[in-house]
Amino acid sequence: MDIKQLRALVALAEQGNYRQAASLLCISQPALSKQIQALETQLGVRLFERGRQGAVLTAGGQRLYPEAQALVEQYQQFQRRARRVALGEAGRLALGFGLSSFHLAPQLVAAFRRRFPEVAIGLEDMPSERQYQLLLQGELQVGFVRLPVTTPLCGAALLSDRLVLAAPGALALRADDLMARFNQLPLLQLTPKRGRGLSDQSLRFIAAHRLTPNVVQQAGDIQTLLALVAAGVGVALLPHSITHIAPAGIDILPLSGEETEWQVGIAWDPQRADALRDNFIQTALAVQRA
Repeated sequence: MDIKQLRALVALAEQGNYRQAASLLCISQPALSKQIQALETQLGVRLFERGRQGAVLTAGGQRLYPEAQALVEQYQQFQRRARRVALGEAGRLALGFGLSSFHLAPQLVAAFRRRFPEVAIGLEDMPSERQYQLLLQGELQVGFVRLPVTTPLCGAALLSDRLVLAAPGALALRADDLMARFNQLPLLQLTPKRGRGLSDQSLRFIAAHRLTPNVVQQAGDIQTLLALVAAGVGVALLPHSITHIAPAGIDILPLSGEETEWQVGIAWDPQRADALRDNFIQTALAVQRA
């Protein structure tokens, strides 16, 4: 049996007339009769009695009709969902983000949900380097990452971030004498394994300014670094975006000169066709341009 036969059963049961049911299905009456006969043969059950009043369900037909009706509705629902999936209007979207996109990523997700409410979205915090890996493996569809990205990934810039020095308020450091005192300050660092991009940016900044930092401790995440800074253990080179999560008692001091800024944007793998992902990218870029 196939869905056409089940649709024929449902249409004839509801219309009670071969001519009207055939018209509803856009087929001829003989074609409708053949579908019903073929279905009755496959099921081994006579479904309709044909008389002057039209087609009437038999006892067996009455018992099978509700289930056939449910199957036809499920099939129609599946077709509608398949069309939405093909258009990128339904499904699941896996996104990665980092500290620099701490505020931006949720805002863009909210804008996308308003346009495509049937899409389920997963948003996970992870370093850019990990996002690159998952994008290439197909486990992430879009990542909010440090730019530029390397081929085959594509990227589009959304914002910029910059290095700042997070320092205990008790040190009362001033921006105008910060560089002169930098080498004497106890420096806390993020382990390269946890944040390769930030680690490399800090090293480039240190090299560009010919500094010889006094590194006293490393930490595995930015929240721990901030806690150590707040406790007065030392200072740390961090993204300006930490202002969103920095605890009380920390001064955020701007840095100037070379190797202080970088771009943040979205990245994706264009080798993988994905209408849902493309809709998210278009939405993100449109929101940023507005």
